[in-house]
Amino acid sequence: MPVNAIQNAAARAIAQALVDGFDRHYRLFRESGAQAKQRFEQADWAGQQQAVKERIQFYDDRVRECLDRLRNELHAGSLDDATWQQAKLLYIGHLINHKQPELAETFFNTVTTKILHRNYFHNDFIFVRPAIATEYIDSNPPAWRSYYPNGGKLRNSVRQMFVDFNWANQFVDLDRDIGYIMETVGQHFQGTWPSVEANCQIQVLNSAFYRNKAAYVIGKVINGHQEYPFLVPVLRDAEGKLFLDTVLLEASQISLLFSLSRAYFMADMEVPSAYVQFLRSIMPNKPRSELYTMLGLAKQGKTLFYRDFLAHLHHSNDNFIEAPGIRGMVMMVFMLPSYPYVFKIIRDKFGSSKETTREQVKAKFLMVKQVDRVGRMADTLEFTDLALPRKRFTPELIELLRQTVASQIEEEGDNIIIRHCYIERRMKPLNIYLETSNEEQTDHVVREYGSAIRELAMANIFPGDMLWKNFGVTRYGRVVFYDYDEIEFLTDCNFRRIPPAPNPEMEMSGDPWYSAARNDVFPEEFATFLLSTPKVRKSFRKYHSDLLEPDFWKAAQQRIKDGHLEDFFPYPENQRFINVFGKESAQT
Repeated sequence: MPVNAIQNAAARAIAQALVDGFDRHYRLFRESGAQAKQRFEQADWAGQQQAVKERIQFYDDRVRECLDRLRNELHAGSLDDATWQQAKLLYIGHLINHKQPELAETFFNTVTTKILHRNYFHNDFIFVRPAIATEYIDSNPPAWRSYYPNGGKLRNSVRQMFVDFNWANQFVDLDRDIGYIMETVGQHFQGTWPSVEANCQIQVLNSAFYRNKAAYVIGKVINGHQEYPFLVPVLRDAEGKLFLDTVLLEASQISLLFSLSRAYFMADMEVPSAYVQFLRSIMPNKPRSELYTMLGLAKQGKTLFYRDFLAHLHHSNDNFIEAPGIRGMVMMVFMLPSYPYVFKIIRDKFGSSKETTREQVKAKFLMVKQVDRVGRMADTLEFTDLALPRKRFTPELIELLRQTVASQIEEEGDNIIIRHCYIERRMKPLNIYLETSNEEQTDHVVREYGSAIRELAMANIFPGDMLWKNFGVTRYGRVVFYDYDEIEFLTDCNFRRIPPAPNPEMEMSGDPWYSAARNDVFPEEFATFLLSTPKVRKSFRKYHSDLLEPDFWKAAQQRIKDGHLEDFFPYPENQRFINVFGKESAQT
């Protein structure tokens, strides 16, 4: 067989193997999303959480399967450049009528970059730039449904919108809840509804978004040149009947549900790009990368994030510097002042008080992705072989990298290669915030800090290292945890009360008179390192003094062991219909 024919056959086989690998991945991904509806109907909350955890591993498993096939069956490691370029072109041909071309391109990149040297990481061999447009891809069923409330039938259209989700459960009183929506919308418009234009329609995404114990209905009303977004959480009562919990009408509030500090949604999407485009139309300030990530498509989110990052590097000229704040004993952190993210690298050597390993730290970061972050833990993007322009590093930072993370960097020509790092949204460290906060601000963030710890405990998470420096303040004034090397499941901890000292001399000694195992926690000790300043101590004891006692923690553990899953509302509870219209409005 001629050489060209052999090369073409190898390229076709490579392209087909990659398409098969991706299609299997997305088939399993969709099945998991579709089953979320059934788990919601059956109140299988533990199954829902397990499905989210397992889904994160789907992608890596399919990549591993595809790599094994390429290496063992097709000997991909020995193919020449021309064959790889031909494989990419043939792969593009497979995507012409594909429903998820952007995801398939990312899958191609993930697999091939594990075979090819990074010298090949440009558009001749991988998809640095997208090749297939995602506009106007047909979907069956369509990504969203439309309802036309002609002739004053708005209430009927809204009602039908919920009926068409075909949940197996009955509603407690759907007509009552529709009335609450209509009244809330009327108040939103201050009692004067917009006049109905000829093209007035309600568009709603075909699949509900499932997370924790809720189903979220997301849509918008189009009326003339105006668009009005809405989101309605649907919950179950104690008898398994459904009720509408509230309606959110502001894009800013809806956007908070898509915060990366929360667990990923589950939805059944044939054409994910259509869902992202729809969501962008109601949340224009939310990056597409974050929307893909929150829909469980983290690898696509990472691809888009990286493209945006390259554009930022191209259009900016400031230098990477060490991040401000107290240096961590496990992570070395640097940043670009003009960029709202930080770069975190695991140190080569940890502080003497840290009893952990690199692999254990990486496992903690993975754990954070798999659990319900309840809006209190920052999500991260994990990168390997991240090439950054050397000229953008200050000499001081390069020297610091050599001293602290030498095993994780490689200086190659004009680039510094970071072998492994995490990228995380930048926040102001809580300890720095407290240095300049006034009394009102201090009171707010200390209350937020304690609330974060409580909510993490209810979600079976114990932060471990609870120092102020390990928490950040978001631009919305919310306190979020971001240091994960000592994080533990709450149920794995042993909360103890400090035993009485055997004599006064021992009590006055600086050394403890009691022994402690690895997972022993003494809440009474928290006050020593948390409440050193009067203004902080005053606020903390006002709101959270029970966190200094073992009883709170043991009670939280018991509720988890009893199988109780807490309700976490990612919107203000004072907007719930039960609180607006009275207790008879819903039963939780």
